[in-house]
Amino acid sequence: MPEGGVPFAEIFPYEGDIRIKELDAPVLPEPPRDGEGGRPCHGCQDDGAPVLWSDEHWKVRGFAEPEGVPAQVMLLPREHGDLADLPPARAAELGGMLQRVERAVMALGGIGRVHVNRWGDGGSHFHVWFIARPAGMLQLRGTCLPLWGDVLPKVPLEEWEETNRRIALALAGEGGTAHVGPAS
Repeated sequence: MPEGGVPFAEIFPYEGDIRIKELDAPVLPEPPRDGEGGRPCHGCQDDGAPVLWSDEHWKVRGFAEPEGVPAQVMLLPREHGDLADLPPARAAELGGMLQRVERAVMALGGIGRVHVNRWGDGGSHFHVWFIARPAGMLQLRGTCLPLWGDVLPKVPLEEWEETNRRIALALAGEGGTAHVGPAS
């Protein structure tokens, strides 16, 4: 990492004078996340995000609106709970599911790496993000890929929908159900 940290690295999507925000005072206790304290859980209910694939224990959601990366999906257990709450059988399946979703995204072609991220500050339903980095786009490597995804031109809608369809079908090739139609 260069002297001064990430803002001076080639992977940082901004340049010029950057001002660091002042830290806010801690908020304790922390407010409830989605799915806690009576707040609706977006992982449990239909919030408009398309379910691309599912089986009896897992589902993969896409994003209806295109992003600036070639593909972005999210893996969630069907049952509500956070990582520490996963039943032992689901926890044992998690590694295989991570590999399976990565293979489906890599099968698109033209993908240099699939970033697998878990944040969880917004919702209490365990979810893992898969964000595809285009092959050869070395400036998009590393932890700044989600920031680049916000500033790159969005993928055309028809291409985005086809990408979601191909990921769903690749996942279904190993079992479960693709919730997308055939190619148009």
